[in-house]
Amino acid sequence: MLPAMTPAERLHSEAAAALIGTELAAAGGWLSFERFMELALYAPGLGYYSAGSWKLGGGGDFVTAPEVSELFGRCVAAQCAEVLGATGGEILELGAGTGRFAAGVLSALEAQGGLPERYLILEVSADLAARQRARLDALPPQLRARVVWLERLPEAPLRGVILANEVADALPVRRFTVSGGALRELGVVLADGAFQAGAGPPDAALERACAGMFGSPPRNLPEGYTSEVSLRLSPWIVALGACLERGALLLLDYGVPRSHYYHPQRVAGTLRCHFHQRAHDDPFINVGVQDIGAWVEFTRAAEAATVAGLEVAGFATQAAFLLALGLEGLVAAAPDAAGRARLAGEARRLIMPEEMGEAFKAMALTRGYEAPLTGFALQDLRRQL
Repeated sequence: MLPAMTPAERLHSEAAAALIGTELAAAGGWLSFERFMELALYAPGLGYYSAGSWKLGGGGDFVTAPEVSELFGRCVAAQCAEVLGATGGEILELGAGTGRFAAGVLSALEAQGGLPERYLILEVSADLAARQRARLDALPPQLRARVVWLERLPEAPLRGVILANEVADALPVRRFTVSGGALRELGVVLADGAFQAGAGPPDAALERACAGMFGSPPRNLPEGYTSEVSLRLSPWIVALGACLERGALLLLDYGVPRSHYYHPQRVAGTLRCHFHQRAHDDPFINVGVQDIGAWVEFTRAAEAATVAGLEVAGFATQAAFLLALGLEGLVAAAPDAAGRARLAGEARRLIMPEEMGEAFKAMALTRGYEAPLTGFALQDLRRQL
């Protein structure tokens, strides 16, 4: 059972729902789920990522890998150092959360003598950007001076590394279902004062995307099968590719290849919501004060990389990626038994299959970088894409 909203959360949610309801009415009573999700997450001043709730960590709605342990940032820093050693240049982090990841990566790179020229952050959430500044202002001056916030993707392509940790899962998605053997789009309607799913004919973009994957009418999908498609993932990858002159784009997120994503037995899709550390599957409640996300379909990311002129240089589970980058050695190097025990517990959360180790993946997309990437030395899952 989910905890009740606080009075402040309830007022905020009512305002967010009213905004969406106004747009839904103007659209004729039916809104694509993609647009509903976009407004619920990003509407200025009212969307989940645009307002002031505490989102990450133990007091928030969900916990990301950098919040679990500093080990995550230190391992990723080792991969960044390898790329920066060949390319020089900068790091661009998309959606920097609380700033803990950036602080950890910068501190680890300083220890390795491999700092980037600048550490760029592109953050869509004003309140998260403020929290990032508060945390990163505490860095030593020689590190803080390298941090720069951007309002949009850089116009001039950069050399170095682009980091996207748990960003792609928050891209708004389209939803569909199979009804009467035909594809139907699941949008949002208002009934009895509440949002709920409402089916309608798919538009050309959704129909084209699904026909390419399942045929038309959809083959091998049972009646009632429901899932989602991120039509924004491909243009997002292409846009990021245009920002990379030479180096690597690292995608770190939960997701699976297409054959697993759209397995006939995965009949309810991957859409998940998080509210006060509880996961559930109802996006129509707690509007504006809960997170909504969907697993990343990594085959689509790989296809977009090809369009963008990028090479898929690595694809592995988070566990394999972190172990290849020396996770065990970092735990063993703790100065005392208590520190090793603490780090060992954190490492288990990062790599155990029942925790984050298998569901989360790492993908490297490169341009002008031919050397092997150490993070993918233990496992190569590219054949599954």
